[in-house]
Amino acid sequence: MSNFEISTVGIVGAGLMGTGIAEVCALAGYDVVLVKATPGAPNAGLDRIKASLDGRVAKGKLAADAAAAALPRITATGDKAALDRCDLVIESIVEDLAQKRALFAELAPRLAPHAILASNTSTLRVTDLAAEIRPSRTIGLHFFSPVPMMSLVELAHLTSTDGDVVPAAQRFVDKLGKTAVPVLDSTGFVVNRLLVPMLLNAIHAYEHGLATADQIDTAMKLGCGHPMGPLALADLIGLDVVYAMAKLLFKDFGDACYKPPALLRRLVQEGQLGKKAGRGLYDYSVKPPRAVELLPRAA
Repeated sequence: MSNFEISTVGIVGAGLMGTGIAEVCALAGYDVVLVKATPGAPNAGLDRIKASLDGRVAKGKLAADAAAAALPRITATGDKAALDRCDLVIESIVEDLAQKRALFAELAPRLAPHAILASNTSTLRVTDLAAEIRPSRTIGLHFFSPVPMMSLVELAHLTSTDGDVVPAAQRFVDKLGKTAVPVLDSTGFVVNRLLVPMLLNAIHAYEHGLATADQIDTAMKLGCGHPMGPLALADLIGLDVVYAMAKLLFKDFGDACYKPPALLRRLVQEGQLGKKAGRGLYDYSVKPPRAVELLPRAA
């Protein structure tokens, strides 16, 4: 097919990532169909987007007229049939291969032949997601959280991807005001293959008593120029997400640098998942957040 331009974007999944993607697409002028993938009122996603837009306006980071124009471009629904008219559909559901494949199998027959199907997966291979479903027009579009603030989108493609897909996706990302980095499909792509070992090593350092959580974060911020320390970043990403990424990378590569620390496993099992749960390596019930003493300290 000749080159085409994306005009209508569908997003399946109205959680933090899905609504963030919907927000930046609407601000860029795209018509957006936001489909809630789980039971509940579909308008809850719109409420989250409105709160985000209002917050950015209040901080002077977004013009009020731009925010006012963006919200009407988003249609929130629980009906996947509304995706039929979309040129690009991005799934942003739970990071589980079986569930994503089941969704792709459901969506593929209803999409137009030219439409691109994309996954916001952070670690799963597009090859595994798209196999025998829609491999030539399925890609990875890995946005980073928080989506409105982060500039990078990893654009994962296969050697068999149709020639017009990557250029169209790159133009789409450019219009969002973000930078697309095309990467050949692989578990974890580029960023998480490099990032996850750093996060795990920071947790190992804390687990072994080298320093407190806030001291480790301060060392990395001042010593390496990072805007956020690795332990605070792990909390922001979600310790359950970090744990899932580590397990998958360890399974695929067998490299000890991806093996989840026992402390990470324990925190996830106890529901201390980081900022979204109010507690992880830091306690978010106080301001500013306070590093939690999870380990016994020497007398």
